[in-house]
Amino acid sequence: MKQPPLSCEGVLSEELAENYIPVPVFVRSLRGVCPVKMWPRCLWALLPLFGPVHGVFQKLYCSMSTSCECDFKPDLRGLEWDLFRNLFGQHLAQEAVSQEVSAFVQLKSPERPLVLSLHGGSGTGKTLLSFMLVSHLYASGLSSPHVHTFIPTLHFPQASRVQHYRRALKDWVQGNLTACARSVFVFDEMENMPPGLIDVLEPFLGPSHVVYSTNYRKAIYIFISTVGEKAISAVALKARRDCRDREEIRLSELQEAIAQETFNSSNSGLSSSPLLSEGLISVIVPFLPLSRVHVERCAQAQLAQRNLGHRSDVVQSVGGAVTYSPEHGHYFSTTGCKTVPAKINLHL
Repeated sequence: MKQPPLSCEGVLSEELAENYIPVPVFVRSLRGVCPVKMWPRCLWALLPLFGPVHGVFQKLYCSMSTSCECDFKPDLRGLEWDLFRNLFGQHLAQEAVSQEVSAFVQLKSPERPLVLSLHGGSGTGKTLLSFMLVSHLYASGLSSPHVHTFIPTLHFPQASRVQHYRRALKDWVQGNLTACARSVFVFDEMENMPPGLIDVLEPFLGPSHVVYSTNYRKAIYIFISTVGEKAISAVALKARRDCRDREEIRLSELQEAIAQETFNSSNSGLSSSPLLSEGLISVIVPFLPLSRVHVERCAQAQLAQRNLGHRSDVVQSVGGAVTYSPEHGHYFSTTGCKTVPAKINLHL
């Protein structure tokens, strides 16, 4: 049965007003039958008996308790294997995300939320990684109601309405954290985010225990952006020309350069943002440009999904049809693996 929702402001919806039992009255009724230290468990055990108000107490309990995890059932081994098997050419992202997520979800009471900022060119796997992460964190995967995705051109299209968007975004995050502390918020296309809008999240990302009366420290935030691509490409190109294997590139070679480019760029949703200057981002994750061998691995994986894994001729054709840069060298795909499905259709 679908549970009646709270409003974005975290207050009861009108449909529950008539059946609402004040919490102090209900708690007083437990005295004499349940020890004080066991009240949370007693509350949880009795919730199904209250019909329409079940959802209210569940949300209240989840906002305060460390025992309620909503739909949150992380499969860390599955995530690690999925990243290794299906995210091509991104050893930095594989290692950083696996380590950060594993350490975070195993903490019963994290000191602060996990904030991942994914940077790299188009088609390098940023959105794919976010899908993999969510699918291995929740029992219902991508269909979980506790996963919230924002696309600036769709949700925040008018720069003149930034103040309105800030209020709406704060209310949305606050309301959904009240419903489930283990929520995930994904912000795609951060390069199109109106300046200053994302800064409204600052109170939610710090080390305080509660904000707006809501325990928020178990949440995960994912920012996805193409800003930083120049810095990443420069390091990857230098490594190639110095005859270094791309797997030798370390995270420390890229993070500061990406942070500086993101902070100073006028086309960045994190431009001059306190989220960067105050160190509120847990880790900056670079996505390296993909070479032909990675493009062909993408094509092979796509063909295997269509039961056409034997078509090596199509794999070779797709690899040759993609545009590569720089002009002298042609090392990296200009679109990553983004155009691979369309090119497969052309060569079948």
